[in-house]
Amino acid sequence: MRSTKFGAGGPSMTDREASMSAPSPAALARRIHFSLVQLLLPTGVVILFAGFALADSRVMSPANLINILQQTSFLFLFAMAQTIVIIGKGFDLSLGPTASMVSVGSALAMAALGSGHVGEPVIVIAGLVAGVALGALVGAFNGSVVGVLRVTPFVVTLGSFNIATGIATTLSGGHPVQGMPELFFQLLNTRTMLGLPAPVVIAIAAGLVVHFVLRRTVFGRGLYLIGTNARAAEVAGVPVRLILMSAYVLSSVLTALGAMILTARTGSGEPSIGGTLSLQSAAAAIVGGASFSGGCGSAGTALLGSLFIIVLSNGMNLVQISGYLQMIVLGVIVVAGVLLDRLRAQRN
Repeated sequence: MRSTKFGAGGPSMTDREASMSAPSPAALARRIHFSLVQLLLPTGVVILFAGFALADSRVMSPANLINILQQTSFLFLFAMAQTIVIIGKGFDLSLGPTASMVSVGSALAMAALGSGHVGEPVIVIAGLVAGVALGALVGAFNGSVVGVLRVTPFVVTLGSFNIATGIATTLSGGHPVQGMPELFFQLLNTRTMLGLPAPVVIAIAAGLVVHFVLRRTVFGRGLYLIGTNARAAEVAGVPVRLILMSAYVLSSVLTALGAMILTARTGSGEPSIGGTLSLQSAAAAIVGGASFSGGCGSAGTALLGSLFIIVLSNGMNLVQISGYLQMIVLGVIVVAGVLLDRLRAQRN
């Protein structure tokens, strides 16, 4: 019969029961280490922001804070897109050129309809549909070749990089595309919702949707399992090919959304709007906590990584650090993030 000891504080467990219920020192150390790692990036963002604020008081100005929010919302969408494919042990080099192609394609669609007698709401809807369709098309191509034909993501998206770049340049002739309706700029850039700029609200809504999809759906759980162990996922009956294809499509749709918001901000369809987005999105994803080894990452990690990159970039701009030097810093951050990811994998 189990014995129970009583003391001044009431009934207590036996020493054996207490030892069985208490976590082992190793498990406790892992929990503490995980908590410290989780706090490391938010703390780094605060320290970075405070350091730049001491160097230049403009960092704390309301206009700059709004600018940081808007810039973070743009990068957040692209970082989420990159994170989704990274979770499945993939990578998307074509993200930047896809954004350029969507920017040009949606702008051309709106400009063509604007020359006729069509209302602005219809023109804007047509432009948004065209942009999303172009993004989904690139994602379907990447996902089909990666998921069905099992070609390495790097090779596939490198090919898509060149294809999308060529399409964007050819369609635009290498020049910005004008002729979009004012309603487009209002909805995706100048209008405020709930006291926040439209891009910020759109990014928050997209982040909540992605969080739900990754954490609460069969697709999301399957994607994490594929990234952790694709063979085990197949044995468990997970539709690996379909999920990988869907991941690339979802990633490219998010890229298209971010591209159209950037288009509304710049005021024209830009064949070079993608610029360094592939590198920046990867940096934000990896710094936030996504892992190239797969099975790790979330909308939250993409947000933290994006905020870190934007605060760093904003601060360097205000203290007048050369743009070329900023590219070096960004490259170093990507390499450091990959090294930290490798160290985390070795510890596990």
